[in-house]
Amino acid sequence: MTDPRSSVLVDAGTLAADLQLGGLQDPFGGAPVLLDVRWELGRDDGRERYEAGHLPGAVYVDLETELAATPSAAEGRHPLPSAAEFQQSARRWGVSADSRVVVYDAVGGASAARAWWLLRWFGHPGVHLLDGGLAAWVRAGYPLETGLIERAPGDVVVHPGRMPVLDADDVADLPGEGVLLDARAAERYRGEVEPVDPQAGHVPGALSAPTAGNLADDGTFRPADELAERFAALGATAGRPVGVYCGSGVTAAHEIAALATLGVEAALYPGSWSQWSNDPNRPVATSG
Repeated sequence: MTDPRSSVLVDAGTLAADLQLGGLQDPFGGAPVLLDVRWELGRDDGRERYEAGHLPGAVYVDLETELAATPSAAEGRHPLPSAAEFQQSARRWGVSADSRVVVYDAVGGASAARAWWLLRWFGHPGVHLLDGGLAAWVRAGYPLETGLIERAPGDVVVHPGRMPVLDADDVADLPGEGVLLDARAAERYRGEVEPVDPQAGHVPGALSAPTAGNLADDGTFRPADELAERFAALGATAGRPVGVYCGSGVTAAHEIAALATLGVEAALYPGSWSQWSNDPNRPVATSG
C-alpha cells in the first residue's frame, strides 16, 4: 500500500537523484517540471528573489496572477482561476499531460501548496511538494542557478473540480457535523490583529490550527506521528468531514497537504476569511 506521505512530499535528496544532477549532459531531460512559487504576504519581490537563485531548471510561478483570479470583496483576495486561465499558465510552465511536477518556495511550502492544490484540483495528480523547500535544497549542498528560465510550452488539458471545496454556506454548517480548521496565525484567529481583511476574528465553530504547526524547526513537515497527534487532537481524522480556510485560500492548501500525508481528505474554502469577513450577514467570533 502506498504511503500517503510519499504521494504528497519529496525530499531534496530524492529530487536531486531524480534530476540526475551532474550525471548526464542534459540532466533535465524527462525530469520533473520544477515550479518556484516565491510569494509571501506583504511582499512583491518574488520574481527578483527567484532570479537571484533557484533550483536548476525551475520556472517562476506568479501566485497573484497565475494561481488566482482577480480579487473582489465578493470572492475574496485569491479566487480560484478559471480553467482557461490556469491551463494557459500551466502550459507556459511546461506542464504536459504526463508531466511529473515538483513545487517549492522559501516558506516551508506555505505558498507552493497553492500550486500543489490547484494542479490536483484541475486534474493533474502527478505533483509533489519539495519538503523543506529552497532551504532544504541549499542545506543539502545542491546547486542553484540564476536568471529566468523559460520551458517549451506543455500541452496539459485541465479538468477542474477534482479536489473537494466548500462555499460560505457549507462552512457555516460544517462545525455541527465535522471539523472546520482555521489555518491562520493564532492571533488572527482570536481577533487580536487583522492586517488585511475588514474584520478580525474567525468563523464561529472553527478551531485554530496555524499552518506553522505543520512544520519542524528546519521547515520540513513534522514526522507523521506528530502530525497525526496534532490533527487527532483537533478531531480532524479520516472518515470525518474536514474543512480548512485561511486568509484567502493560500496557506489553507498547506494544511490540506499536511492532512493528505496522513490519508485524511480535507476540503478547501477558497474564499476563506477574505470573503467571509466582507459579508455583513456572516457572524464573526473572537477570542480563543
